[in-house]
Amino acid sequence: MSVDPPPPGDSPFRSERTARDETRQFVLPLVVRIERDAPPARTDALETAARAVLVMLSDHRSVGDGEWAQVMRDWQDARIRKVVRRARGAEWRRAEALDGITVSGKTAQVRVFPPVPLDGWPKDLARLQVSGTDLDDPEPPVDADTSTPVLWLNPELDMSAGKAMAQAGHGAQLAWWDLSQEERTAWRDAGFPLAVRGADPARWDELTAGGLPLVRDAGFTEIAPGSATVVADHPALR
Repeated sequence: MSVDPPPPGDSPFRSERTARDETRQFVLPLVVRIERDAPPARTDALETAARAVLVMLSDHRSVGDGEWAQVMRDWQDARIRKVVRRARGAEWRRAEALDGITVSGKTAQVRVFPPVPLDGWPKDLARLQVSGTDLDDPEPPVDADTSTPVLWLNPELDMSAGKAMAQAGHGAQLAWWDLSQEERTAWRDAGFPLAVRGADPARWDELTAGGLPLVRDAGFTEIAPGSATVVADHPALR
């Protein structure tokens, strides 16, 4: 099961002002663990963040009468915002003590929390830094296996790792909404396999014109409003 998608034709990521802007705004917090001597690889952090969003959407506490269900609905009724902050050491331990879910990749750990009011972050999350999430890949990522979902990043945009993590999460969420219940269940039961890769510039236009879920950023940080950031290429949606 998942939270309900937005009304048809009303993309929660588009930049135009809509009725969603008039209601109370919520944000989905994600915290990436970045220890000074062992930072995660960039691509693994992006993929782990995308999976964390899917884990939150599919968790039994997020649907029906679950303890997080109402705030998940409130979050959807407004802009679908995500903010990635970083933590290490005692900061990370305090974040882990708060209600949420930790998702681990090969090198990355990301904890996702139920949405909070934009102006009402818990103090142990509010004190964490948003900046400083610039990460690198020790080796170039291998080519994506296109038999599994791939979140393609716009090659023309220069985004920090934190911004790209949020955008990958947006792409995963749009793909989730477009799947049937049977397809969602299969993806969840498989552990949400996916890849995040930069698209070939020559193929980006083809990807954005192909009818696949496309994220357009609201432009609150780093990039211009309406920028196309991610194409969610799930095999079931091709």
